[in-house]
Amino acid sequence: MHEPRAQLNTLSDVIDALAGYGERPAIRTPGRPDALQWSYARLSKHVRRLACGLIARGARPGASVALLAGARAEWFVACLATIAAGAVVVPVDEQLSDEVLKHVLEDSASRIVFTTSETVQRLVRLDLQIEVILLDAADDPQHGWRRMLADGMDLPKVGQCDVAVLFYTSGTTGPPKGVPLTHANLIFQINTLIAAELVTTHDRVLLPLPLHHVYPFVIGLLLPLSVGLPVILPQALTGPRIVEAIRNEAVTAIVGVPRLYSVLYAGIEAQARGRGRLAGAIFALSSTLCTGLRRRFGLRAGRLLLRPLHRQFGPSLRILACGGSALDPELGFRLEGLGWQLAIGYGLTETAPLLTIDPPGKVRMGSVGLPVPGVELRIDPSAYPGEMGTARRHDRGEILARGPNVFGGYRNLPQQTAEAFTTDGFFRTGDLGHFDADDYLYVTGRISTLIVTSGGENVQPDEIEAVYLKAPIIREIGVLQQDEHLVAVIVPELEATDDRSPEGVAAAVRAAVDRGSKELASYKRISHYIITPESLPRTRLGKIQRHLLKIRYVQALREGIGAAGALAVEEMSDQDQALLEDPTARQVWTWLSQRYPDVRLSPDSNLQLDLGIDSLAWLNLTMELGSRFKLELSEQATARIKTVRDLLSEISGGAESRGGIAYAEPLYNPEQVLTEAQRHWLEPQATVMQMLANGSYYLNRAVMKGLFRARARGLEHLPTRTPYVIAPNHVSYLDAFAIASVLELARMRQTYWAGWAGVAFNSRFKRAFSRVAHVLPIEQGRAASSSLAFGAAVLSRKQNLAWFPEGERSADGELMSFKPGLGILLDHFQVPVVPVYIQGSFEALPKSRLWPRFVPITVVFGRSCHPRELAAEGEGSQPYERIVNALRARIATLRDQASTAAGCG
Repeated sequence: MHEPRAQLNTLSDVIDALAGYGERPAIRTPGRPDALQWSYARLSKHVRRLACGLIARGARPGASVALLAGARAEWFVACLATIAAGAVVVPVDEQLSDEVLKHVLEDSASRIVFTTSETVQRLVRLDLQIEVILLDAADDPQHGWRRMLADGMDLPKVGQCDVAVLFYTSGTTGPPKGVPLTHANLIFQINTLIAAELVTTHDRVLLPLPLHHVYPFVIGLLLPLSVGLPVILPQALTGPRIVEAIRNEAVTAIVGVPRLYSVLYAGIEAQARGRGRLAGAIFALSSTLCTGLRRRFGLRAGRLLLRPLHRQFGPSLRILACGGSALDPELGFRLEGLGWQLAIGYGLTETAPLLTIDPPGKVRMGSVGLPVPGVELRIDPSAYPGEMGTARRHDRGEILARGPNVFGGYRNLPQQTAEAFTTDGFFRTGDLGHFDADDYLYVTGRISTLIVTSGGENVQPDEIEAVYLKAPIIREIGVLQQDEHLVAVIVPELEATDDRSPEGVAAAVRAAVDRGSKELASYKRISHYIITPESLPRTRLGKIQRHLLKIRYVQALREGIGAAGALAVEEMSDQDQALLEDPTARQVWTWLSQRYPDVRLSPDSNLQLDLGIDSLAWLNLTMELGSRFKLELSEQATARIKTVRDLLSEISGGAESRGGIAYAEPLYNPEQVLTEAQRHWLEPQATVMQMLANGSYYLNRAVMKGLFRARARGLEHLPTRTPYVIAPNHVSYLDAFAIASVLELARMRQTYWAGWAGVAFNSRFKRAFSRVAHVLPIEQGRAASSSLAFGAAVLSRKQNLAWFPEGERSADGELMSFKPGLGILLDHFQVPVVPVYIQGSFEALPKSRLWPRFVPITVVFGRSCHPRELAAEGEGSQPYERIVNALRARIATLRDQASTAAGCG
């Protein structure tokens, strides 16, 4: 920790100390070259100069200054400058509706607002008397924040009782209530956290949460800056960008919420399974072992046993600070089993925020910790239906709090303030809970969400939800009361079932509900539910918005699930709305809405099941993303994408290039798309390898002509000049060997073969043979970029390409539909293509056989044709579609001619 020092008295002490940390990094924003790093010296200088500018603009002590923007370095500057000027910071959620936003700005009496260019028109529409200052256009001559910088002003002295920040809580009914927090409220928390040694001087803190909530504001902003730590702001609040920041920025601590950690853990599991069955099984076994050791003996063995995971995910990461909502104990055990340390706290906006804390290394899973020193907590059992009498430590009831961190009352709401406090000054949290014998607090729910059944029993929906969530098929569930019955909204996990038809999913959910109900008392079982593909409405801290849940349920009953059209942005969860704050992600969402008008489009829409985007359509989609939005998704990214949300998450802040900068397209710059390891397969062969290639050629020729009597018809149709493409049908593993056996050695040396990586490259021997034989690793499915890039690189180098346009072997010997990849290549390069029909290889070695029959094989070469010729005669809306359709028709003609010739023979 920092060397012992006098306790802080106001936030002015925090601001005064900034300059003392000199050139230490204060704020880092990976991926934003314009604001990659702010040092403490730079931060201090700009905070003081902007504070002077605010004073010059009339921001007097006690005046309100709103911040309406996402987390960014400039947000920090504006916030601290407002406090330094003696004014009151009003952090505002960008996703508020116009009506609520207007209420917040009017109720707070804000006359200055820091915002971004995208939000200016909203403010104009609200017709407020408010000065706009832009954080993302620093040098704008009229509204840029740098234009406000000034010097020579004396900064005012503030007292502990002065209000520093005004938060607005979003209630279930009525407009948000203003919660003023004084310097004393906030400084008490900072001093407490410093004394608890939640962080050390070597920590690097990741802040992936919006700053209009008190939890990230205090724990993620004020605490690190108070002790001179760097704060890392991910480029976007999405899984890939967060993981990227953890790894690249040597993050040691995360300020997160349970939903974030649940998503990260699920991502780790999915990544392990994606490496193959064996890797997935090893991870599952190791994770189970580590979780068991943590649960039974308190050991965090994952740091040692899962060292490769930590190296990949972030070797420096050690602390996961968790607040905002309740953490599932099972998830907590798993995270600590993996080797990380949790730090859990509980509190509310009105308590600035912490009332209890479970520091790292001392977490009692399921509890929210011990009361913060200096804070009094007690239980009021009379607030819990069915509980009466004097409060005892083991009683259940409403949690009451009193201490230096508790606010003094709601802004402009004397009636609500009076109702929020007891006669002896305790704040009514509205949360239900109890203490154990060691004074650890357990929070069991909210009074507002407590359901009293028709039989008089008290149930909390989250307790019921936890039981049903044990089923893998249930990804999300929200329980509510409707007409005196317990009902639910269920979001299924499609990956958990093989039958993903609506009927199959419904049957799997029904079975899961039946199993879960058997674990519950009869009065806790749900009697009805609806299934929806759309995520439950949640706050940006991950809490279910239960007042919206009921609207969702009733609306689904009335209108039915699955109506066509895109889900309105205002109906999305806070997290999904935050995702669409990225301009490119918003543009792609709008484009998808227009492209798929006849389906129910939501962030949860599965690309394959709901939108029909199979491997063929995915190729088209990625090409359009490239041409329309200058986006090039890596193949690692595309492998992770299953839903629209996944796609938008990868896009949000994650395009490989932005701002009109040229991007590496697989057709125009193929060798830039390929990795160094992939380019290895295109390198010229050394002398020894050429000798092996020659030997392999003659050996294959002898085997195919000797055992299968391979012969060719139409060899004269092969062009005499390179490059050209050979396009055969595909029914057997013998197809490529048959073609190779009838070509001259000189042609073979100039020909590269597209081979499925899953077969031709799945062993060391096969990889060595493929290198000798000029076979390129073409991935099935979504690896469109490298597949096209390999073909483009071959043709660009004036070499021939043999490409099976069906993409896989036909199971019945009939021609299948042709994938668009070859059409895209031919449309771009306009080189001759030779249709080829292979007769007899299906009878020799079909897909269903392991051992071949030695029957004759004939390779029929058709007349070479030009892509323009094919595009003119084929069917389809796009040139590449017409090319492959016409090519397929020509191969079908060769098949018919070969069959006729065989019959006549």
